[in-house]
Amino acid sequence: MGKKSGGGCLLIVVIAAAVLGFGYYKSKHGSSDAPPDGPATGGGTGRYVALGDSYTSSPKTGAAAGTPAGCDRSANNYPHLVSAKINPAEFVDVSCSGATTDHMAGSQATRNGTNPPQLTALNKDTTLVTLGIGGNDVGFIGIGSTCATTNPNTSPCRDRLTAGGHDQLAEGIDATAPRIGQVLDKIHEKAPKARVIVVGYPTVLPDGDGCWPALPVGSGDVAYFREALGKMNDMLADQAKSHDAGFADTATPSKGHDLCTAADTRWIEPVVPAAKAISLHPNARGEQGMADVVLKLLD
Repeated sequence: MGKKSGGGCLLIVVIAAAVLGFGYYKSKHGSSDAPPDGPATGGGTGRYVALGDSYTSSPKTGAAAGTPAGCDRSANNYPHLVSAKINPAEFVDVSCSGATTDHMAGSQATRNGTNPPQLTALNKDTTLVTLGIGGNDVGFIGIGSTCATTNPNTSPCRDRLTAGGHDQLAEGIDATAPRIGQVLDKIHEKAPKARVIVVGYPTVLPDGDGCWPALPVGSGDVAYFREALGKMNDMLADQAKSHDAGFADTATPSKGHDLCTAADTRWIEPVVPAAKAISLHPNARGEQGMADVVLKLLD
């Protein structure tokens, strides 16, 4: 996501990226759930496959890993960190920035190469799968493109998106739920022995009114997106439970490490990153924190 000139344009791009974070601690679940028992993965045994979007691929946090280059996959994203710790016999990371549930069974064109359908990485020998997907399906980028404001006390997006008695974000999350379930069913079909873990999105937005103007979102919209992002994680947890998968709650441990916190504390980088990462995405600290949650479920 490039930097654009002009204050108004930059604010719009900032908001579009901001809501791409997809996660916030407000989950009614508030805890991780281990996946059903299955073959052990680690210590030189098993096959681990990682599927997901940019919160999994982790652009710019480390050296580029795998192909195509357009997926912006880093060698120190949480799948690589998990793999390094458990040491499976085989590890495959096919996560890709911008991925949706459609790109699990279908190919994904990037600015630099095409990523094959992510589910093709699975086979009957796969013993562990992590899945981090769903935020792009809801369409936060397009929805958030008019949310930037110079008045911190307004809520232009909440007012627009809830007009007429419809909550467009909530409806988008509801519509995404069965797609997550279908992906999980396909994973079980292709990798019947695998333990499967759905990885939730970490905390992006802080409690309270936010940190305007560093994040140029009105306080009403901060609250609105915070609630919607919590619903996103709730939905992922529900789908995991109902489709024989574990759920890695990364929102709870990342609370207090949101984009408005200090550079040496945050897991999510702000509009202008202070660490190697892209705006409003996990930095290396965040990816390690996410890896730690997954690893606890594998103990």
